[in-house]
Amino acid sequence: MSSAELPAWRRSTAGETRWPAAAVVVGTLALQVVLPHQLLPGWLLPTLSGLLIVALLLINPGRMGEFSKVERVVSLVLLALVSVTTAASAVRLVLGIVQGTFEGHAAQVLVSGAIVYWTNVVVFSLWYWEFDRGGPARRAVGRAEFPDLLFPQMDSPKLARRDWEPRYADYLYLSFTNSTAFSPTDVMPLRIWAKLTMMAQAAVSLLLAVLVFAWAVGALQG
Repeated sequence: MSSAELPAWRRSTAGETRWPAAAVVVGTLALQVVLPHQLLPGWLLPTLSGLLIVALLLINPGRMGEFSKVERVVSLVLLALVSVTTAASAVRLVLGIVQGTFEGHAAQVLVSGAIVYWTNVVVFSLWYWEFDRGGPARRAVGRAEFPDLLFPQMDSPKLARRDWEPRYADYLYLSFTNSTAFSPTDVMPLRIWAKLTMMAQAAVSLLLAVLVFAWAVGALQG
């Protein structure tokens, strides 16, 4: 089969830009301002994350059609910082609920839990986006013969145009549905790393949902 007959995810394409992912991350970091003081992990990590986002957009403001080691390292450091920030907020929220030290009304706990829950969704969407078939730059080259995450359009090409390939919004949707259903929905993990990552995300989401809503219901009835 010639390259022209292959679907977009199997051949070289122009790639995608970082702007959609950067916008979602910036908006999510801005939500940290709403969190109570006992959940804030400090301003150092969010500030560094913001600076790394700016650096990534300066390094490559266009499409990621070629692999760059510098860009890859900066993006993975950013992902690590955002992950640590989210983990710190989640741990503080869980400990505050379990130990009974969380201050505030039930509505505030629900809002805080929703923010931490959403941040968790964004973080895992970045993990899927950055590691599926080697990341966005390597996906643009289209050299991976087998997918790590199987989207419906890959299994049934007739469901989409030939130029379709997964973008960040697809990974954000994957992360959201995995968090709410606590299991894969329409996107199937094929590689071990993808299965373990989705399993970890489902476990974290279930823990947050159970603890936050149980605390809120108890507080409202009290």
